[in-house]
Formats: sequence, structure tokens, C-alpha cells
Amino acid sequence: MDTGVKVGDLMTRNFIFINSEANLLECTQMMVKKRVGSLLIKDSDKLKGFLTRKDILWAIVKKSKNDLKNIKVKDLMRRKIITIKPSEDITDAMFKFKRKKVRRLPVVEKGKLIGLLTMKDVLKIDPGLFQMIAETIKIKEETEKLNRKNIEAPRKHGICEECGEWEILYHDEAQWLCESCYNKR
Repeated sequence: MDTGVKVGDLMTRNFIFINSEANLLECTQMMVKKRVGSLLIKDSDKLKGFLTRKDILWAIVKKSKNDLKNIKVKDLMRRKIITIKPSEDITDAMFKFKRKKVRRLPVVEKGKLIGLLTMKDVLKIDPGLFQMIAETIKIKEETEKLNRKNIEAPRKHGICEECGEWEILYHDEAQWLCESCYNKR
């Protein structure tokens, strides 16, 4: 179910970025100065990578012998990035946040980086809409789960052994159950 709220409506347009030749000291200074937890790495208008506080902490712990000035962003940045288009509905973004376990989605259009959508941006919208989006995600997940079960389970018409309704039945262990009783398990 679409909400009508598009990613382009909520995204941050003045996101913080740095180029791939910068070193980690410059990155940490930029993050502290701008009060952000991550930086997008771009050259021209092309998204090249992503760097978070966690990545920098990992570098400090693992490469403590090296100075932060000697570690380049391009050596540490994440290159495999989950992105989203500005025309996608906010429900799709929430679904990506949950499924991919990320908190930030770079917004890309025709290969060009144009914005950043964070969980914080989504939480700024009407709380009622946020609840509706959460319910939609839950429904999508349940539908996928149900589709997987329906493919796997043998079916027939008959009386549900749990509630007594005449419906299409699904075999669950030793019982034949209607769809609603089957999904409760």
C-alpha cells in the first residue's frame, strides 16, 4: 500500500559528503564539525561509497599502529551500498531499512547522488502515518511468509480440524487446518 509520500519529499538535500582521496582524520573532523554519524563519498556527482562512525572506530582499533592521516577513505569506505530512487514511496524505503538492516539510504537518480534518507527523516513525518507504514511493512512480510507456506503445504477442501470451518485446508504436521488457523501456528 502506497502512502503517497515519496522519498524525494523527505530526503535531506544538503547531505554531508567528502571525496575518496581524503584521509580519516579529515573525515573525523568533518563528522564532528557537522555533527553527523556518516559521510557519503562522492567524486563529481557519482556515489562512490559510504563511511560511518563504526567504520572509523574499526580502523582505529584494527590499525592502531597507523596514523589516521595515512589511511585514505577509499581504502576503508563501503562500496556496496543500498540506494533508493526519489520517486519511490516511503513504505518501500521503510521496507528497505528493515530488510537490509540499514539506517541510511542514499537517494540516486540516473546514477547521480541527489540526497540522503535517514530513519530520522522518516520519524519527522506524522506519527499516524509512521504507524500506518509500520503496519504496511508487517502486512508485506506476513504476505510473503504466507506465500512461502502456501507453496510448501499440501492443500485440500474440507473441514478445519481446529475451528470447524469448511474451507481450503493446509496440512500442518498431523492436522488439516484452514488458512487462519494455519497462520496462527
